[in-house]
Amino acid sequence: MSKDAYTAAVTRYSRTPYRRVGRSGVLLPPISLGFWQNFGENRDPWQLRTIVRRAFDLGVTHFDLANNYGPPPGSAETHVGRILEQDFRAHRDELIVSTKAGYQMWEGPYGDGGSRKYLLSSLDQSLGRLGLDYVDIFYHHREDPHTPLEETMGALAHAVRSGRALYAGISNYSPEKTRQAARILADLGTPLLIHQPSYSMFNRHIENGLLETVDELGVGLAAFSPLQQGLLTNRYMYGVPSSSRAAGSSSSLSERQVKDPDYQTRVRGLSEVAHARGQSLAQLALAWALRHPQVSTALVGASSVHQLEQNIETLTNLEFTAEELATIDRFAIDGTAAR
Repeated sequence: MSKDAYTAAVTRYSRTPYRRVGRSGVLLPPISLGFWQNFGENRDPWQLRTIVRRAFDLGVTHFDLANNYGPPPGSAETHVGRILEQDFRAHRDELIVSTKAGYQMWEGPYGDGGSRKYLLSSLDQSLGRLGLDYVDIFYHHREDPHTPLEETMGALAHAVRSGRALYAGISNYSPEKTRQAARILADLGTPLLIHQPSYSMFNRHIENGLLETVDELGVGLAAFSPLQQGLLTNRYMYGVPSSSRAAGSSSSLSERQVKDPDYQTRVRGLSEVAHARGQSLAQLALAWALRHPQVSTALVGASSVHQLEQNIETLTNLEFTAEELATIDRFAIDGTAAR
């Protein structure tokens, strides 16, 4: 692959079974490329560029970011902006680029939360880092109990009306707040397109009402952390590799979690199911998260082209028997290895 020129694969749309987002006109690939914790300044820019190129060649048209992705915050958007400029200027209309705001980004009272001031300032900063005139989806990243929901949704609606975003989304919202947000946005003439919750075999909270809520509202779901930060891979079945996230100082995964006896029992049981299906544990976990029709896409990171390709290979085997699902339920226990 040349470092100077990129020609997109002519076969990029030949195998991907794109999914409709709720009752909208938007289609997303079942597996999308997310940039949380894996596109920071500590990564080789050329390696990142090869991952994004390969993703697009495999039909991945959705790149998911947030203002605070990195590390440090903002660096993922800077990396992706550079890649978009180098390789994807001719393909901008083939891409869905999303970003979010809701966690702390800068000092002072206006750099966090859900205020109109913070959200619109953050969006302008994100557009600058990405080198784009607009993002396709702009999310509020988390509920803010200190800001009226009307103000937060009003900011999202304004972002759409101003042309800085095409669609509005929310992330990490409860079913009740999702209904309220959708109602406010509808009144403002900006439908809620999509909700982005965490969802995996070890984090099943969306099965307690959110799936039914988005189905009723006609809103799509983008599931993040379907591999539970690597816990639903074979990476931690035989100890903690020195290069792994759990061996370091990451705030999202600890060595204690991966050494938990319940986790070890369950991950080995799930691995046996995966082996019987001819899949890796990660592929099983992705297919399982995608089994609900409400799930428009599952967001995955990738540290290498090979890892990306293995994740995309999941799409060749998405069907489950009733017996497989029953066996999975014995091991897919909500709260496993929770902090």
